[in-house]
Amino acid sequence: MDQHIDNFGQLALAKPAVPYTDDTAAPDYLLLHYWWAYAHPLAVRFFDRRWVVNFILLGNYRRLRDAALAEFGRTLPGTTLQLACVYGDLTCRLARRVVAGGGTLDIVDVLPIQLRNLKWKLPCKSPVRLLRMNTAALELPDESYDRVLLYFLLHEQPAGERERTLREALRVTKPGGKVLILDFASPYWWNPLRYIWRPLLALLEPFALDLWRTDIAALLPPVGLAIRRERFFGGFFQKISITR
Repeated sequence: MDQHIDNFGQLALAKPAVPYTDDTAAPDYLLLHYWWAYAHPLAVRFFDRRWVVNFILLGNYRRLRDAALAEFGRTLPGTTLQLACVYGDLTCRLARRVVAGGGTLDIVDVLPIQLRNLKWKLPCKSPVRLLRMNTAALELPDESYDRVLLYFLLHEQPAGERERTLREALRVTKPGGKVLILDFASPYWWNPLRYIWRPLLALLEPFALDLWRTDIAALLPPVGLAIRRERFFGGFFQKISITR
């Protein structure tokens, strides 16, 4: 696969012939349902602010970000993969841990505008590649990463795309490696947000309620994986650690 290393440290695009402004490779559901959050330039400017992200996550941004980082450790040798760009400073902090461990970090996203936005947030000369790909069809070798992160990605995908993304994440993870998922979950019955947020999620996040109805673990192979789960904020959020 041809790759281009630009003049901003070790940043790369998997398909340099496709300009940043061309979204033709993006899945239809993404442009139909999430253009207002990820594809429009004004959306990127507005949503990529820590206070906005914290508001969306009901004041839990720092807690969830730090939970993801703590799961991987303070130094990250070897190879790390993040599926989809995310708003906030999670990726910059992750990159610093990769640098501390002498490792490398690949970040996949299908939207050029998201890759461009992340490019200017990352520290110069970070050992990071930005790869334009669909997370459900990764152009990456089998068993090539020590750890893979999916941070609030799965709730934005329709069922088929979600299952393919999970399969791809496991495929590219080395034996003994870890897949880490942070996302929404079905709140406990006593959590009032269960009843307040259901109609809002149905309106703004058309696939998110799937994670209330179907356990992510049910989409994984039945054998050969060690799975740990932690719930946050009355069950509203979850962290799932999967070791191959």
